[in-house]
Amino acid sequence: MYQIDFKHPVSVYFVGIGGISMSGLAEILHRAGFTVSGSDWKSSPITQSLEKKGIRVSYGEDAAHVTEDIDCAVLTSAVHEDNLEFMAIREKGIPYLSRAQLLGQIMKNYELPIAVSGTHGKTTTTSMLAEILLQADTDPTLSIGGILKSIGGNIRVGDSGYFLTEACEYTNSFLSFFPKIGLILNVEEDHLDFFKDLEDIRHSFRRFAQLLPPDGTLVISGDIERWRELTEGLSCRVVTFGHDSGCDYHARQIRHDEQGNASFLLYSPEKEPQRVTLQVPGDHNVHNALAALATSDLLGIDRGAALAALKEFCGTDRRFEYKGTVNGFAIIDDYAHHPTEITATLRAAKNYPHKKLWCMFQPHTYSRTKAFMNEFARALALADRVVLTDIYAAREKDTLGISSRDLQAAVRALGTECEYFPTFEEAEKFLAENCINGDLLITMGAGDVVKIGESLLGK
Repeated sequence: MYQIDFKHPVSVYFVGIGGISMSGLAEILHRAGFTVSGSDWKSSPITQSLEKKGIRVSYGEDAAHVTEDIDCAVLTSAVHEDNLEFMAIREKGIPYLSRAQLLGQIMKNYELPIAVSGTHGKTTTTSMLAEILLQADTDPTLSIGGILKSIGGNIRVGDSGYFLTEACEYTNSFLSFFPKIGLILNVEEDHLDFFKDLEDIRHSFRRFAQLLPPDGTLVISGDIERWRELTEGLSCRVVTFGHDSGCDYHARQIRHDEQGNASFLLYSPEKEPQRVTLQVPGDHNVHNALAALATSDLLGIDRGAALAALKEFCGTDRRFEYKGTVNGFAIIDDYAHHPTEITATLRAAKNYPHKKLWCMFQPHTYSRTKAFMNEFARALALADRVVLTDIYAAREKDTLGISSRDLQAAVRALGTECEYFPTFEEAEKFLAENCINGDLLITMGAGDVVKIGESLLGK
């Protein structure tokens, strides 16, 4: 495998440079003195930002983009064997790495790499930890899977030994990492276009835990079913967090204010119980905060600084993000695209001021929609009214014979009103005509459904 050497910067080409993680890695190398270029399907705010920083970006899929001066290529997981640029890279004999392999190699250059894994909550927990590290003046390098307002993006390059990143299980990407501290937030069925079943997923998280060195620490949720199977025989230290009072870090007396934001009493080893106040809603964010605080303590960060950071943290883009109010109804956007995430978001919304709760949902990938059809229906039925648009295909093609109409029927069968519109324009028109003063509309999904709310707001 090609090895990136920070002491000898070379020319690196990114295929799919506009992705949230790929762009961050490109920027890290660029700031380290590497000659960085890349390609993506079309211009976006991310690629435009890279170009302003001096990174050359080409658009479209074209073998001509792959020039002789490239020393190494980095490929996003969406690149397949028939990609013209990938074919050119192989024909020219240019060594290449996956995004995960590059990220793993970057981690080796830091004394204290921290990797946050889990089926849900990675971006929020990583962002919470990022705010704590910044509040404590640790000057960390950060790679986040979402836009964090306090750093004006998803990447920050620091000069200390701290490196914080998300660790995604899809295609076993996180098994290429080298963490000193690893977090496992939860383990559930997802990405069934890659994994066989839940046991296959658990096996991968077990292998992730085994990456930790003897002087490292695994921070794991005690709420995970049979979590001890994931930690049995590990040489590293294990710290638990969760709702169970038997966990090292657990919460009691959870409350929600008039905006749905959570607060709780924190119980942890060797410290008196302390009240933690969050500016983000939902019990799932209590869980995320427990993971962040457990990790913060491991790093020796002052508890007061950590609590202050969490009190100021207002979330990342597309995580229960308030977009605005139009015609008297509020619009919030959320990235939830798995039944568990949808359930957590809609339950959090119950504590947010509203008359009627609307969910404008865009299913994400055909395989996920088919695998969790009934679970999606039960989760969406927590809303008062549901509106669906077509499935966002992402990396897939429509070969499973599944559609949003099937999900509409499943939601209606549970007694919840559900409409389906094939175009954003039709959905937007329906919402504009039916959402009234005092209602709450959540645009939800991992695709581009955010555009509907922004269009309603005139953005």
